[in-house]
Amino acid sequence: MLLKINNLKFTINLKPISLLVITLFTINVMNSQEIIPDEVKEEAVKKVDSVDLSKAKKVDGVAAVVGDYIVLDSDVSKERLQLEAGGYDTKDITDCELFGKLLENKLYAHHAIQDSIQVSDAEIRRQVDYQIEQFLQQTNGSMDRLLAFYKKEDEKSFRDEMFEINKANTLAQKMQAKIIEEVEITPEEVRTFFNKIPKDELPTFGTELKVAQIVAEPKVSEEEKQRVIDRLKQFKADIIENGASFRSKAILYSDDPGSASKGGKYTLNRKQPRMVKEFRQVAFGLQEGEISEPFETEFGYHIITLEKIRGQEYDVAHILLIPRVSDEAVAEAKERLEKVRQRIVNGDISFADAAREVSDEKETKNDGGQLINPTTQDYNFELTRMDPELYAQIQDLKDGEVSLVLSEEDRSSKKKFKILTVTDRIDEHTADYARDYLKIKQLAEEEKKIQAIEKWQEEKILDTYIKISGEYRNCEFSSNWLKK
Repeated sequence: MLLKINNLKFTINLKPISLLVITLFTINVMNSQEIIPDEVKEEAVKKVDSVDLSKAKKVDGVAAVVGDYIVLDSDVSKERLQLEAGGYDTKDITDCELFGKLLENKLYAHHAIQDSIQVSDAEIRRQVDYQIEQFLQQTNGSMDRLLAFYKKEDEKSFRDEMFEINKANTLAQKMQAKIIEEVEITPEEVRTFFNKIPKDELPTFGTELKVAQIVAEPKVSEEEKQRVIDRLKQFKADIIENGASFRSKAILYSDDPGSASKGGKYTLNRKQPRMVKEFRQVAFGLQEGEISEPFETEFGYHIITLEKIRGQEYDVAHILLIPRVSDEAVAEAKERLEKVRQRIVNGDISFADAAREVSDEKETKNDGGQLINPTTQDYNFELTRMDPELYAQIQDLKDGEVSLVLSEEDRSSKKKFKILTVTDRIDEHTADYARDYLKIKQLAEEEKKIQAIEKWQEEKILDTYIKISGEYRNCEFSSNWLKK
């Protein structure tokens, strides 16, 4: 496995066991993933043996068979269009490389089925719904134009094909994850990895900053909280005692923009925790048809009804009410933070101590307000990779300088105020083992994962029925697809 690190930025340039490393964890939406029914598999294999390439291009014949899956002649061009639609520049990618990527996808999906890896049909349907919604945005909401573009006769056949494509790709994704799930890297392996990089090829890491912040949130009055709770209790009583519709109340009154138009509906899965903990605990504690008491999450106050249990999946509906913050509370929060900032500027208290004393952000206050980079899980933010909003807020700050009070809204539309400071700056530098250990560890771990996938591929290619036809037999594959 070739691992090359250039001097401008650390990048991994791998021989195309997974082209562009895209296929490790991404799902391609529109490349064909047809499964061969048992009764026609033999016929498909005969077709592969006798296919004439010039005619196959016209009739879209079978270019390859991998286990229970086929690759059509048209799939290569579809794959290229899909990558380009995702923003990738494909001019330097050959058809052979794209074809090899398609073979990999089929190999993963085939062995996922052999290993009894399960995927949820409901989850796949949600993927299809979301993708079609995105496609419709490109056609101004016209399903007819969308069907014409993809040459489909009706919406059902389009959805059915999308379902099979997504299911196969999800199987492939889960198979890849299973291959590398137990890959771990030891400190000694990290050191060995670093020491084998020639000194003139050591990566150069860009300027990095450590950033801290103090947050002040406007306080919701106890009276406002109780008002919201009482209103939710009224909704529940009206539904139980008068037969009112839970869904209708969600449409009319819920403050959740993501579910209100659907009557507050969500589908939860016990194996895939996506909702906040309090929401899940209440939902999974209900009986079918039962409505919860009002409860609080970071988003506000809710009531939930459990509509249906389907194995591991729970169909629920909820109503969210967000307590209103008064103008006086907003002004108080801003003034409180202004006073804290002045104490720091005057030297009466350090930024870190002020964060521990007054910050309303529980995730950072006990660490002196230090922000954690969500990508690297350390305190360092590389300037070229920093979130644009955060960069705009700190780009003009000198080391140790405190920003003015800034206002913003969090993901639940709650207004808050904050001040920021740059606590440390590391200028652009050549990789240092001690200073950059976490980044070097990440590179070493990626190499080990790629090696694990390469080994798995070598073994499974030999154990799997694979037939490649036409001009693709002349490709120089990085993997032994032709079993020479």
